[in-house]
Parts: sequence; C-alpha cells; structure tokens
Amino acid sequence: MHPATETVVLVHGLWMHGLVFGLLRRRLERSGFLTHAWSYPSVRQGLAANADALSRFLAGLHADPIHLVGHSLGGIVIANALGRHPDARVRRFVLMGPPWAASRSATGLQRVPGISALIGRSMRDWLPAARPQLPGVEIGVISGSRPLGLAGALVGLPRPHDGIVMVDETRVAGARDAITLHVSHMEMLLSARCADQVAAFLHTGTFTHDEAEGRARQGIQP
Repeated sequence: MHPATETVVLVHGLWMHGLVFGLLRRRLERSGFLTHAWSYPSVRQGLAANADALSRFLAGLHADPIHLVGHSLGGIVIANALGRHPDARVRRFVLMGPPWAASRSATGLQRVPGISALIGRSMRDWLPAARPQLPGVEIGVISGSRPLGLAGALVGLPRPHDGIVMVDETRVAGARDAITLHVSHMEMLLSARCADQVAAFLHTGTFTHDEAEGRARQGIQP
C-alpha cells in the first residue's frame, strides 16, 4: 500500500457533479491517494471562468505534489486551468475520454433543434479554441471503445468510439502514454479496470498494457 501523501483532484464532465466520482475516489484512496472532487457549472459558465475557478481551488490546497484527473469536459477544464495559470506542484494528469482534437458529437448536436443548448458554454468555447500546451506535466489519456451512448447514436459516430467521443478525438499531442479500454464514456466512472489504470499512471507515469487492450502510440513520447 502506498502512503496517502499525494493529492488527486478529480473534475467531472458535462451535466455532471463531483458525486459521480464516488467509486473512483474510493478506489484511488485504497491505492494510497488523498482525493478531492471539484464541481463546477459545466453548462451555464464559460470555459475561461471555470478554468480560473479551478485554478483558485488548486491554489488553496496545501499539497505537493498534486495529480489531476478529468473525465470528458473535466479534462478540458483542467488543461485550460493549467494553460492559464501553471502550477509547479502539478505532476501528473489523466484525461478520461477527452474531446481534445474535436467533438463530432457536440458539433452534430448543435444542429439538432432543442438540443444545442445542452452542449453548454464551456464546450462551445472549446471547439474553436487553441489547444493548451502543458510543459512539465506528465499526461496520460484513457479512451473508450464501447459504443454505448445517445450522442453517438444521434450523430452517427464512426467507430471506434465510447458512445460520445471517438478514440481519434482523444489524441493529445505530447502525452506520455495512452490506452484504449472496452468501456463506454459513462462506464469510465464505474469501471474498476479504468480506476486501476488511473492509479497506475498516477503512481508511475505509465498505464498497464496487455495484448488485449493494445497500446495507443500516436504522438506519445517513449
């Protein structure tokens, strides 16, 4: 068992709340981490405002090092927080199902009458934005290949995707490691296998790969 001396902050995705990390937090705490789940207004607030609010929360933590985990839009908020307000205490950062390169789901849903407002201000801000550069932070990316999700069905996403985000959309230039698991976008929050991979990266800077999962090497440093 690792001593609980390293802090992990988890940030949820669109239309979610920090409570969705209940299982993942317990699993990470069993792996030796002290955890915090940070919540924010993912729909009504813009990306810069949410990123700045997260930076203020991190500044108030008496912890070093700090690791960050973001699910979906949460990873985008974290990246923008670090891009706007770098924090030398942040060591490792795991993005779970991030719509990083693009979001065909969000772009498609914006054209559906009555649904476009559900995308929220932060996601609309992100789609045309320049991607943040995060030097000094070790980045790990988890994508999903189980195609279960309403957005994927409505938009008609090409596989592989997790029901909301295509695997190709999760590619982060400069990431240290990446892995694709057979989980859907929402299953990432509940999956013990996903939690094990998050813990592995936070402890070591790499995921645990096997032949069944394969390894996503695009843009990854050795």
